Amino acid sequence: MAGSAPYGDVPYYGPSGGPGYRTPPGPRGVAAGRLWATGAPTAVVAALVAVVATLLVRGVLDIPLFAPRRAGVRGDASTGCLTAWAAVGAVVTTGLLHLLLVTVARPHAFFTAIAGLVTVALALLPFTMDIDLTDRIASAAVFLAIGVTITALLSNAAYGVVPPQSRGSW
Repeated sequence: MAGSAPYGDVPYYGPSGGPGYRTPPGPRGVAAGRLWATGAPTAVVAALVAVVATLLVRGVLDIPLFAPRRAGVRGDASTGCLTAWAAVGAVVTTGLLHLLLVTVARPHAFFTAIAGLVTVALALLPFTMDIDLTDRIASAAVFLAIGVTITALLSNAAYGVVPPQSRGSW
């Protein structure tokens, strides 16, 4: 096919050396080390958000969330389990972002959509359980806080690990 592309958003890559020839774009460059160096503190922040949210719910709001009331403000092993899962979730999300950055068009849009939907699903999960309404709301709020934190931190980090010339339309 000679001439310009039929769509305005698709550049023409004619025969090599011909008039108007442009080199097709190569794979997107991703600073993987920098991405994973951002994922590690994101895991720490996610774990701390889990701790702070649990302290808020248990200590300030006096809702016995993730442990019986007799466990005190800090809760029991389930609170530690929540913080560990928050950190693991941040690491898994970093892996997802890395995969999307090197494989798909518009990785930022796909990342925010996937991470947002997973966050909403986790926030809705307590409403499927047979627990008090206050516990459901408090659990959903904790899960939402963790998910929003991970999504926001990694979504913004994506701009720093891909060179501007490789971004195209995000």
